[in-house]
Amino acid sequence: MLTSDEMDNVFRALAHDGRRRILDVVKERPGCIVNDILEFFDVSRIQVLKHLRVLEEASLIVSEKHGRERQLFFNPVPIQMIHERWTTDFSAHWAGKLTQLKYRMESQKE
Repeated sequence: MLTSDEMDNVFRALAHDGRRRILDVVKERPGCIVNDILEFFDVSRIQVLKHLRVLEEASLIVSEKHGRERQLFFNPVPIQMIHERWTTDFSAHWAGKLTQLKYRMESQKE
C-alpha cells in the first residue's frame, strides 16, 4: 500500500499535462532515452529532465543506466495501487448488486 506521501507524489506527477504526455511516450516506447522524448516536445532538455525527476520520484518511471544513456520504462504499479484503494470495494459492492438483479430477472422469466 502506498503511504500518503507516495500517493501525493503520484497525484502531483499526474497533475501536469506534460508529464502525462511523457508517460504516454515512455509507455509506447519502453527503453527509450531522453533524446527520444525530446522529439515529442518543444521544450528544453532541462525541462524534460525536471519532469522525469518528478515522475521518477513518484515511481511512475524507472530508469536503467547503460553507459551514458538512461533507458526509461513506465511503471503502472503506483496508479494500479491507487485504483485498487478506491475501486475494489466499490466494484465488489456493485458486482453483487448486479448479480442479485440478474437472479431476480431470471426468476421472473420462469
